[in-house]
Amino acid sequence: MSKNSATSRRSFLKVAAGASTMFAVPHIIPSSALGKDGAVAPSERIVMGGIGIGRRGTYDLGCFLEQNDVQFRAICDVKRSARDAAKQRIDAHHGNQDCETYRDLRDLLARDDIDAVLIATGPNWHATAATMAAKAGKDVYCEKPSTKNIVQSLELAKIFRRSGCVFQAGTQRRNLPHFAFACELARTGKLGTLRTVYAHPAGMKTESSGWHTPQPVPAKEDVDWDLYLGPAAWRPFNEAHLDGFNFEKGGGMVGGGVLEWGSHCVDLCQWANNADATAPVEYSPPESGRVEARYANGVKLVIREDGWIPLGSCPVRFEGDDGWIETGDSGKFVLSSPELLGERNVAEIGGYPATFHVRDFLDCVKSRSQPLASADVACYSHIACHAANIAVYLGRKLEYDPVKNEFLNDDQANRLRSEALREPWRI
Repeated sequence: MSKNSATSRRSFLKVAAGASTMFAVPHIIPSSALGKDGAVAPSERIVMGGIGIGRRGTYDLGCFLEQNDVQFRAICDVKRSARDAAKQRIDAHHGNQDCETYRDLRDLLARDDIDAVLIATGPNWHATAATMAAKAGKDVYCEKPSTKNIVQSLELAKIFRRSGCVFQAGTQRRNLPHFAFACELARTGKLGTLRTVYAHPAGMKTESSGWHTPQPVPAKEDVDWDLYLGPAAWRPFNEAHLDGFNFEKGGGMVGGGVLEWGSHCVDLCQWANNADATAPVEYSPPESGRVEARYANGVKLVIREDGWIPLGSCPVRFEGDDGWIETGDSGKFVLSSPELLGERNVAEIGGYPATFHVRDFLDCVKSRSQPLASADVACYSHIACHAANIAVYLGRKLEYDPVKNEFLNDDQANRLRSEALREPWRI
């Protein structure tokens, strides 16, 4: 459904139909072209491109291909093997050879027939690629974590507000029923006055990724090492970097702990606390595998590694004066009181499928409304994680102003809000 071509396609069909009647020439149009027999007419399809189709990108691609109103016409990856595998899969799915492959994302973004892009590169590229896509007028589904630091979070939200493009961060648990139900109980006061929200990190490490032993650089068409590095600081090639290597996320820190899971779990805590447009104002240094933060409304955010009910990965817990709820990727939840369930029949969906999240994005591409994990929502959930990471890294209490978006009386912490990008890349 190319924004510039949807109307012209419909007009073309009308003109073609009129011409065939005028000259009495039989004109047979397949029912699929008209959207019959369960098919989606070409004029109503969302034309997509994929940028970075590795392990996670391969999964995301499958979720998009399940949707019958999506057509992929372009794939970009710095690795030839990933490009070729994605094209083969897409062409087999669509029953044609129309998917073009690119090594450089700028070439894909220059196409005017692409409505939206899936960005599933390593986190090092997420914010830069998403910004480039918005400037090219593309809607974006971007894997998490979406940014490397606080300033990137703010700039990403700003460019999507300015461009009017749709952005969906890959925090897919916002569109899973049991997580949404838990957040709804907290947001709507069913737990009483909310007191504490709990999020699970993947760890509490903030360290430099370092360099591996240099190896010969492959041919550019096989692996474009310079493009793979992109905005990250230069380092010598080593194939170990090509398998999920994240590079530093802000101020020389890998930061995978709080940010990696936090971009899911803290995001849900933000939603539960009706705090999508703000972030905690205080952050404690880590102690016994936990970091505590406090919102301006008094709610406490606890990021902890243990003490969870075994309900699967990515658990969250919300506590109020009148009850609590805890849930995770098992699809199940535990309530303090059965009465809290009420008449709600909540689907128990195990794992963490992104299909619902993808559908939310596609519906918003069509309606031009905001998805559940919009750029503004992702901005502050990521800021909360980045600020917690900085507290972990510095090992001291920090105070943060979510209006000015700066730390109070701490020059060192404020320097860690951003980092230089390698030439020629910009946000």
